[in-house]
Order: sequence, then C-alpha cells, then structure tokens
Amino acid sequence: MVVVRGEAVREVPPEIAQFSVTVTVRNRDRQATLTRLTQRAAEVRTALDDYPDAIERRETSGVQVHPQFKRDRGISAYVGNVSTTVTVTDFAALGEILLRLAGADDTSVAGPWWQLRPGSRAGADVRREAITDALGRAREYAEAVGARVDRLVEISDEGTGGGGGGMMRAAAYGMESAADLELDVDPQQQTVHASVVVRVAITEPESLA
Repeated sequence: MVVVRGEAVREVPPEIAQFSVTVTVRNRDRQATLTRLTQRAAEVRTALDDYPDAIERRETSGVQVHPQFKRDRGISAYVGNVSTTVTVTDFAALGEILLRLAGADDTSVAGPWWQLRPGSRAGADVRREAITDALGRAREYAEAVGARVDRLVEISDEGTGGGGGGMMRAAAYGMESAADLELDVDPQQQTVHASVVVRVAITEPESLA
C-alpha cells in the first residue's frame, strides 16, 4: 500500500466583483434625516438601474437610524445609513459605476472584492490536477521498489480554497461631478488550491535495493 499527497495551484481570472455603496445622512431633526436618507438611497438605486447588463445582483445589506448623544445635553443629531452590496460581472463598466456612485452626495463606496463563483469550474480543474499529481507520485514510489500501481483504494479531499479578494477603497462625500474622470480597474488573479490524499495498492516489490 502506498499513501501519497497530491497538490495543485492555479491562478485564474476572477468571475465576479463585489463592492458596497453606503449612504450616510446626519441631521438634528429625525424626520429630515429620514427624508434625506430616502432621497439619497433612491438616487443610488437609480444610478444602479442604468447598468442592467453589468450588474448581476444587488442586495440591501444594512439599514440603520440612530440618535447621537452629547454628554448632559441629550440628542445632538440623528444619523441614518443604508448599505447595498452590488455584484458586477462586466468589469469594463466597473470603474465607471464606482466613480458615479462615489461622486454622489452623502455616499461612499468600498471595493471591489474579486471572487470566483461558488462551484467554479476552476475548482474542479485544479482538483483533477491534484489527483494527477498524487497518482504520478504513487507510480514513482512503486517503480522505485520494482513494483507498479495495481489499483486505486481511496481518494481523500484535504480541502480547497478560493483566492483572496483584492480590495480597493474609494470614498467621496459631496463631490460635485465625476463625469470627467475615468477609473480603470485591474481584476486581481484568484489563486485556487487543492490537495488530496490518494491511497493505492501496488504489486509485490521485485527489489528493495
């Protein structure tokens, strides 16, 4: 019996990019805060509506309205924010989207975070490479003692992991216009890793020399 470990690493282009856009409003009057917050959130939604082919999904990730207090003076202001997570598949339009949102009043953006899709084909390919690596090692060990691999007994997955999410941050408050600006983004390669343990039976060794 021979037990070997196979490993494979591959860098692949990201398949999606995510970023977050947050509207933050502060005012001494609660109703004024809510009104302005609603307006700014609607403006963000309108801006995102202009990119239906580039944006795959958008989700409200948080809504918060709370009072701020000064010591011994009660409530000083009300703060509200609405955060949205956006998933983009068209990277060519990503820079334009980020700039447009960052140029809006009371709005900040963070990202992008580059990712592979869950269950990406890249993961399956790298797992196959890890198995091939393990079987190659098993054959080398068998040949070293004058034997050959007879049959496969077991393949055990040691776990795989997707690449790190590169992050770029951009934030702007009250910018008048971003129409004359251009922002080019470079997708970050994703490192995909797989490792397996393979157990094989070998024929009777002819020599242990």
